[in-house]
Amino acid sequence: MAPRKNFRNQAKKEVKPAAVVNKNGVKVEASVAASGGGFSGTKIFTWFMVLALLGVWSSVAVVWFDLVDYDNVIAERAKEFRFNFSEVLQGKLSAYDADGDGDFDVEDAKVLLGLKERPVSVLLREAKEEYAVKEPDAAPTPDDDVDGSQNTDVESEIQAAVPLPPISDDFIPDDSRDEATHPYELVEKAQPQQTVEESKQYNNQPGSYNNQPGSPETKETVQLRYNAEAESVPEPEADVEPEVESVPEPEADVEPEVESVPELEAEFVPELKENAEDQPKDKLKEKAKKKKPKLLNKFEKTIKTEIDAAEKLRKKGKVEEAVRAFETLVLQYPQSPRCRYGKALAEDGLAEKMLSNDMLQKAIGTYKEASELPNATPDLIKATLKKRAERQQFLGRMRGALATLEKLVQIFPEDMALKNDLGVAHLLIGDNNSAKRVYEEVLATAPSDGFAKVHYGFILKSENKIAESIPFLRDGLESGDPGTDDGRFYFHLGDALQRMGDDSAYKWYERGHQRGHFASVWQRSLYNVDGLKAQPWWTPKDTGYMDLVKTLERNWRIIRDEAQSVMDRTTGLFVPEEENLREKGEWGQFTLWQQGKKAGESCRSVPKTCGLLERYPEATGCKRGQIKFSVMQPGTHVWPHTGPTNCRLRMHLGLVIPKTGCKIRCTNDTRAWEEGKVLIFDDSFEHEVWQDADSYRLIFIVDVWHPELTQYQRQTLSPI
Repeated sequence: MAPRKNFRNQAKKEVKPAAVVNKNGVKVEASVAASGGGFSGTKIFTWFMVLALLGVWSSVAVVWFDLVDYDNVIAERAKEFRFNFSEVLQGKLSAYDADGDGDFDVEDAKVLLGLKERPVSVLLREAKEEYAVKEPDAAPTPDDDVDGSQNTDVESEIQAAVPLPPISDDFIPDDSRDEATHPYELVEKAQPQQTVEESKQYNNQPGSYNNQPGSPETKETVQLRYNAEAESVPEPEADVEPEVESVPEPEADVEPEVESVPELEAEFVPELKENAEDQPKDKLKEKAKKKKPKLLNKFEKTIKTEIDAAEKLRKKGKVEEAVRAFETLVLQYPQSPRCRYGKALAEDGLAEKMLSNDMLQKAIGTYKEASELPNATPDLIKATLKKRAERQQFLGRMRGALATLEKLVQIFPEDMALKNDLGVAHLLIGDNNSAKRVYEEVLATAPSDGFAKVHYGFILKSENKIAESIPFLRDGLESGDPGTDDGRFYFHLGDALQRMGDDSAYKWYERGHQRGHFASVWQRSLYNVDGLKAQPWWTPKDTGYMDLVKTLERNWRIIRDEAQSVMDRTTGLFVPEEENLREKGEWGQFTLWQQGKKAGESCRSVPKTCGLLERYPEATGCKRGQIKFSVMQPGTHVWPHTGPTNCRLRMHLGLVIPKTGCKIRCTNDTRAWEEGKVLIFDDSFEHEVWQDADSYRLIFIVDVWHPELTQYQRQTLSPI
């Protein structure tokens, strides 16, 4: 302040000359006017100081009184961001809306100049968008997860319907039944340390709708599998709330939002991968009409800032802090469904991080609590119970998930997507009859529902209603609806057409190949490891298992004699083939190893044969194969079919081979067996068998790991 005081004193001492008005009407000092505008040294200093002070006060005015030429600022920014200045004036630059108010104006310019911080809501919105971009597409599954899922050996027939006992909403039983009751099982996630990725997780057996390679897992195995890949669709933040597939009675103020990230609506089924131009226009319109769900009730809108803060922690991956934040909110607002839902999501994330099924079970309980609180919005109830069902299915608690989905359907009876999910839940426990009834209800209300059509067609085919299944499978695939672009449905449609003698089957196989479901039209296995050598026929030298082949061929008579000793029909040791692969005839099998596990009782009947194989882990340890005797009676024909995986090769040792009438085709190459000789082929390629001899044909089948699989892969790949 001192300099300003001195300047004022100096100014008082000067004698002011008379003012003169110049030609512009501006008063100037007479001395200046007389001298033509010249300045003395003292006056130059004086005006320098005046201008300096004006600069200081101008800066203050810019900040405090908004005295900024924002038009110029915007024009400069227009060059920097490459947008048209005329668009600025017309308010069309919502993409550059920095303060989240829906337009581009002075406040946005302040943010661009760094004079104002961006609102938290905008930052949260951008964080969500960035997160969504980084998230992998789902695939498969809603509901997971339904993740959907599956298995048993290649070609197992559909199981009989299993009646469900009454289940209370509070009861979440473990699913401990054996694999025979699970033809439609939970999707398997890669173990955390596993590096091998299987391109598809679907089984191809006629009676099973499975995503999981191998037999259904036991409860203990499933509990070891919880991992970071369990949830493939990011949860939305509090202010950008998750989309629900169909929101009942949306309110008028809800703005439509175009779906940008596929919802994991069938975690059991992968999301459609078509380009926009491939989808029907009415489907695109349907997506555009989806409404933003309302998860907050009236009271919760008053505490939205607190909810947002806790959500921000969760979205940043600070799940421990998020759990604590939501626990605090639940204590403060115990009747808030949104706070409890946030707590469940945070616990879910923490379970994922800790690989803890106990924590996941806690989240499942919290989801239930949130759905039962008064004043929960319909959208929150739907989102909460759907997530609960997903996590129950992930833990293998299929009956608990079924009860949750049944409750959802009771609350939202008009929601066909939920009914579709319920149908899959019935399939997951092997109750095909109940699933069939559900899909009949859906199709009665929504006859063009593609998801219901492919599943209904699948069930018909599992009942061996081949001709009836074709139009449902075909129409469902052609619909392009989410959940229909699935290798299983291409497989079953092609198989049904082949059995009806329709060559258009290969057009559908080709389409399945183009969609990425099959390695080729011939090689249609769905449990694959990428990059393995693929050829239909192999020589012993190709495999590298020369010692095993020599052992089998040198001892074929010993193996034959033991097989014949257990062929007596009265012993019942050979069981009929039950994979629905025969067009006609009789085909029996006697299994010694299955999924890398020895059948001790069977080996006691043929001890020499089992003893010969004990030292060959490439066979006895092949978790994706079997070792078994196979007897086929005259007049038998096996439909063209493929095995489930490219991870194995199949050896056939001829034991009793009629001179004529027995042959096997793999792709377009047909061969015959010889007694005492080994044939080797890759059964993931299409193959077909004829037995038109006058006597039975007996062979010994030995599956071995594909020679290019590493030891680590052999240890970590799941069983089939």
